[in-house]
Amino acid sequence: MPSNNLSTVSKLSLKEKIGQLFLMGFRGNDISEHSEVLHMINEHKPGGVILFDKDMVHDQPVHNIKSPEQVSKLTKALQEASETPLLIGIDQEGGLINRLKPEYGFPETISHQKLGEKDETDFTESHSRHIAGILSGAGINLNFAPVLDLSSNPDSSIIAKRERSFGSSPEKVTRHAKAYIRGHQQEKIQSCCKHFPGHGSAEGDTHAGFVDVTDTWDDRELEPYKTLIDEGLCSMIMTAHIFNSKLDEEMPATLSSYVLNDLLRKKLNFSGVIISDDMQMRAISDHYSLKESLEKGLKAGLDIFCFGNNLLKEQVQPEDCISAVEQLVEEGKISEQRIDESVLRILKMKERL
Repeated sequence: MPSNNLSTVSKLSLKEKIGQLFLMGFRGNDISEHSEVLHMINEHKPGGVILFDKDMVHDQPVHNIKSPEQVSKLTKALQEASETPLLIGIDQEGGLINRLKPEYGFPETISHQKLGEKDETDFTESHSRHIAGILSGAGINLNFAPVLDLSSNPDSSIIAKRERSFGSSPEKVTRHAKAYIRGHQQEKIQSCCKHFPGHGSAEGDTHAGFVDVTDTWDDRELEPYKTLIDEGLCSMIMTAHIFNSKLDEEMPATLSSYVLNDLLRKKLNFSGVIISDDMQMRAISDHYSLKESLEKGLKAGLDIFCFGNNLLKEQVQPEDCISAVEQLVEEGKISEQRIDESVLRILKMKERL
C-alpha cells in the first residue's frame, strides 16, 4: 500500500471509501467462482471480513473454519481477490472465546482469567505471542482482543462467567493488557481493546437485548484505556452496546457522540480506529433500522461497522450498507469529509500491518 494515505483516499470513489467502513461476516469456507465472499469482495470492496467457526444461526459446527490448511488457503485467496488489503478479523481471546479450536487442529489457548490468576506478565506476553503466531500462520491480521473489561460483576454472563477478564482491578487488567498487546505486536497482529467504555459490571448480554449499566458502571473502568492510550499501545478500540444514562441519556455507547467523540476522542485523546461490536446484536438491531444505526454511528464517531452475519437469520448485505451511507451523504446528513476521516484512519492502520 502506498505510504501517502491522503493520496490513496483521494483515489477512491465515494462508494469505495464507504466500503472501507464495513467488516463483514459471510457464509462458506472457501473461495470458488460462485462463492458469496468472492462476489462481495469483487463487487462491494469491504474494508474487511470476520471469521467464525460455528454457524450460530443454524447451529451448525462448520462456518468459515475447518482446519489450519483450509483457513490459510481461504485468507490468502481473500487478500488476492481484494484490491485494497483486507482486515481479516477474529475473536481469539483464548480459553472459551476461541474460534481456532483444537478440534479443528489448532493449538490450545488460555483465557484472560487464567492469565490474570497466574499473574505473571512475562507469561501473558509469551502466551499472547503464541496466540498471535497461530493467527499469523493462518493469514489473520486482526484479533478482537485484549478484553479490558474489569471483572467487577462475578455474575456477568458474558464477561466473568466466560473467563474473559484479567481481573477486577484496573491495575491488573492494565498490566496484563499491555503484555498481551506486546505479544501481538511481536507477530505483527493488530490487537483491538474492548469493550469501551466497560462491560464488566453488566449482568445482561447485549447479544440478547438492551443492557443498562447506569447503576453498576464505575469510571475506574476507563483507567486501562487511559493508560494504554497514553502509552501508545492502543490503536484500535471496540465499543460496547451497553446503555449508561450517566454518560448518555438516550443512546447506547456504540451510537453515542458523547461516549465516542467527547469521552474517547477528546478526553482520553484516542486517535486510532473505533470499531463497533457486532451491529446485529439485539441491543442495536431490535431498536434501530440499518440506515438509522449507520447514521447515528457515523455521527457518534465510529470508523468501522462490524456485521458478523452470524446472529440473525436475515443477512446484512454490504450493498445495502453502502447504499444507505450514500443516501445519507446525498441527503446532507453525513459529509464526505466525515467519511474521509474514518477511511484515513483505517488505511493508516492497514499500512502498519
